[in-house]
Amino acid sequence: MSGTYELRPVGRVESPLTDADLAPKQGDEGAPEAWLVFSPAVGAGLRDLRPGAEVLVLTWLDRARRDVLTVHPRGDRSRPETGVFSTRSPHRPNPIGLHRVRVLAVDGLRVRVADLEALDGTPVLDVKPVLAGPGER
Repeated sequence: MSGTYELRPVGRVESPLTDADLAPKQGDEGAPEAWLVFSPAVGAGLRDLRPGAEVLVLTWLDRARRDVLTVHPRGDRSRPETGVFSTRSPHRPNPIGLHRVRVLAVDGLRVRVADLEALDGTPVLDVKPVLAGPGER
């Protein structure tokens, strides 16, 4: 596999979380509310986001290691080492974060969300709606 790929952040996270060791590992484990702050260049893309919507936020985990292929799940050394692609570890060859959050408010280029475990300053790559399951559409 070869090629060059370029990702451009569309925004960043504003969160009280600043220390990865103290942050929850998943959003539903006590993550605080946070703001997604978007670039004016992508503002039109926010126009249909509404409070109550569930969205997937893709982030670039800029403080993660990129040379990790095996981990002890959740950092628990009593658990057997596992291939990183079968875990949610932030440390991986391409540290893309995937966060399911609920939109609380939309204020111009700022979107308030619940349950985001990303650290303050984390680049936001994209936002996508959570699709309804079969029979819910």
